[in-house]
Amino acid sequence: MAISRKSGKPGLYLQEPSYSEISYNLRYQSPNQHIRAVKRHTVNDLAARYMDILWEDGKHKYNVQSFLGEIAEILCGLEFSVFSQEMIDSLVLKLRARGNSNATINRKMAALSKLLRKACKMGDIHSLPEFRRQKESSGRIRFLEPDEEERLFAAIATRSPDCHRLCIFLVDTGARLGEALGLVWNDFSANRVTFWITKSGRSRTIPLTNRARNAVEISRRGIKGPFSMLSQVQLRAVWNEAKEEVGLGDDKQIVPHILRHTCASRLVRGGIDLRRVQMWLGHQTLHMTMRYAHLATHDLDTCVKVLETNPCESAG
Repeated sequence: MAISRKSGKPGLYLQEPSYSEISYNLRYQSPNQHIRAVKRHTVNDLAARYMDILWEDGKHKYNVQSFLGEIAEILCGLEFSVFSQEMIDSLVLKLRARGNSNATINRKMAALSKLLRKACKMGDIHSLPEFRRQKESSGRIRFLEPDEEERLFAAIATRSPDCHRLCIFLVDTGARLGEALGLVWNDFSANRVTFWITKSGRSRTIPLTNRARNAVEISRRGIKGPFSMLSQVQLRAVWNEAKEEVGLGDDKQIVPHILRHTCASRLVRGGIDLRRVQMWLGHQTLHMTMRYAHLATHDLDTCVKVLETNPCESAG
């Protein structure tokens, strides 16, 4: 049971700052009636202890480290055995004051939530706050029209045939760039590819189009996979030069990730239901795939026929 320092009654109290150290402490009364302090931790302490357990090496882990580092900076060395709702609310306000969008705040708080859940499970902290998801704007999803793809890919091909192969593979599979670069030859079988290194941590297998199959049909000698000779930096450099050449340099949304959006948009506009699109892209939840739902305009065509039916004529 928590004991207030000032009143002696149960409850949480915020200890006065000592020099540069701030402490948020939980105290409770043990069965023998002695007041005992629970060990306190900082976000950095918990991250150092559980980072490698909770997140695998890769870009996502790098981003999580950045997120938790910023949160630790905002907390200024705060030690705690309870992470209160007030602390969460304060963090959200300070992140927003730094110019973070609601979507970015949600990603940062999701990393903190995962870390605190693990710490609570291991007995490092006691009780968890409620993490309220901030409302996100759906925003406009940019994708390449066929003529834009043709012009951009032609400019990429003149600079790097390997980057050209990679772009074709990305737009026809919807793979994330890191997923494609991490492929090895054993990931291909019977005109299908299995992505093992994914953002969600869940593998998925999809069939390959003719273009995608041709993109990976190269000599396997001396290389681990079809795109192992490339890096993200190399592709982005070639990509940026090519998009400048074809007059798309001012469009900030035309980055390599647009190929994933383009694949999704073509599936939805082609009549593929959202559940299958979710499986194809490897989204953890259907909520992510719903960003493309507005493109399924063909699904609404039957509504017109229903509305154009005259009720009076039907009754007659």
